Amino acid sequence: MSEFFQKEVFNFGKYDVTLGNIILAGVLLMVLVAIFRLIISRLAPLYFEQAALDSKSQHKLKSILRLFFFFLILIALVLSLTVDYRMVERDNVVLKISHVLGTLLLLQFARLLDFVISKAINKSYEAQQKELKPAHAALQPEQKKSTNRTVQMIVYVMALWMALKSFGFDFQLFDFQSKGTTYAFHISNILVAFFILLTARLASWLLIQLVLNSYYRRNSINVGSQYAINQLLKYFLYVIAFLMALEALGVTLTVLWGGAAALLVGLGLGLQETFKDFFSGIILLFERTVEVGDVVVVDGTVGTVRRIGLRTSLVETRDNLTVIVPNSRLVVEKVINWSHNDNKARFLVKVGVAYGTDTALVKKLLLNVARENAFVIRHPPPFVRFTDFGESSLDFEIHFWTHEFIRIEDVKSDMRFEIDKAFRENQVTIPFPQRDVWMKGEG
Repeated sequence: MSEFFQKEVFNFGKYDVTLGNIILAGVLLMVLVAIFRLIISRLAPLYFEQAALDSKSQHKLKSILRLFFFFLILIALVLSLTVDYRMVERDNVVLKISHVLGTLLLLQFARLLDFVISKAINKSYEAQQKELKPAHAALQPEQKKSTNRTVQMIVYVMALWMALKSFGFDFQLFDFQSKGTTYAFHISNILVAFFILLTARLASWLLIQLVLNSYYRRNSINVGSQYAINQLLKYFLYVIAFLMALEALGVTLTVLWGGAAALLVGLGLGLQETFKDFFSGIILLFERTVEVGDVVVVDGTVGTVRRIGLRTSLVETRDNLTVIVPNSRLVVEKVINWSHNDNKARFLVKVGVAYGTDTALVKKLLLNVARENAFVIRHPPPFVRFTDFGESSLDFEIHFWTHEFIRIEDVKSDMRFEIDKAFRENQVTIPFPQRDVWMKGEG
C-alpha cells in the first residue's frame, strides 16, 4: 500500500509529486471548499443579521473570506504536493512560495479581524450613544475614524509580526551590551513596542466609551469629573504602556532609572516652571477645583475651561478666543470659578433715580423687569437693595440669579433697556450729576 501512495505521478523541476500527495491535496481541497460553503451559506447570514450589516458591508466581508480561503487552498496545495519552490536563497535567507502565500493569507486574516472588531466596536458605541440625551448623542466622526485606524494598525502590526516570526524574516538590526549582557535588537522589537502603544490607546478608548460612560450616566457624574477621570486613566495606561514598550525594545528599566536620576535633577533645576505646571495639572485633575466646562475669571478675563492638559489649560473667552493658561496659575493664584459648587450665580445692575421719587414704585419696577427676563431664574427670587443717598440720586441695586455666566453682560444690557423703558413709562427720572460751584470774587 505504501508503494502505491509513493508512486511518482509527475515531477516539477526537482520536486517529485506522488500519488499520495495528489490524494492528500484533493482531500484538503474538498474539506476547505466545504468549510467555505458552510461559512458563506450558513454562518455568514447569521452574522449579517446579528451585526445589522448593509449590503455593501456584506459584499466586502464575502470578498475578504473568498480571498482568505483562496490563499489557504493555495498553501494547502503547495505543501501537500511538496512543490514549495524556493524563490530566493541567498545569504542564509530563504524565500519560498509558501512564505509569500502565507504573508498574503495573514494579510487577509488581518483584514477579516479588522472588519469584525471595528464593526463590533462601532455597534456598541452607537448603541450607547442612543441612550444619551439628544444634546450629547451626536457621534464624533473623527473620533470613530481614529479608533478604527487604531484597530487597523494593531491588526496589521500583529500580522506583520506573525509573518516575520513564522517565515524567519526577523532580522537582527544591531546589538548592544549592558552590564556584560549582550542584547540583540530585531525588527520584531519595534513591532512589539508599537503594538503595545497602540493597544494602550485602544484600551483607553474602550474603557472610557464602553465602560465608564455607562457608569457616568448611572451616577450622574458631571462633565468636569468625567474629564478628570478619563485623563487620569489615559495617563496611567500610557505610562504603563511606555514602560512595557521600552522593555520590548530591550531597555532595562533598572538601568534607565539609575541613569535618569541625575538627569532628572538637572532637568528639575532647569525646567522648574515646566515641572511646576506639570504637577499642577495632576493636582487639578485630582482635586477638581477647576474642571472642564467651568466658567472662570483669570486676570479679569471670563471664559469656559475647554481642556486641562498636563502643562497648560485652554480657556475659551466670550469672544471665542482661546487663552492658553499655565496650570500653575490655576492652582497657585486666585481664580474665580463661577460654576464650581453650583450652576448659578448672583449678579446685579445699578441704577440711580432723582430725589423725591417714590422708592416703593422704583422697587416694584425693578422687580418686574427682573422677573420678566427669560434668563433670570425664579428661585432664589430677585431682590432690590436701596444702597445709598447719593450726591445727586437715590442709588438702587437689582440683584438676580442666572445660569448665563458667559452671556451675563448681554443679560445685564437687556435689563438696562427694560429699566429705562419702565422708568420712562412711569415718569421716573434718572438724574444728571449736579454740582454747586461757588465763585469767590475780589472784595
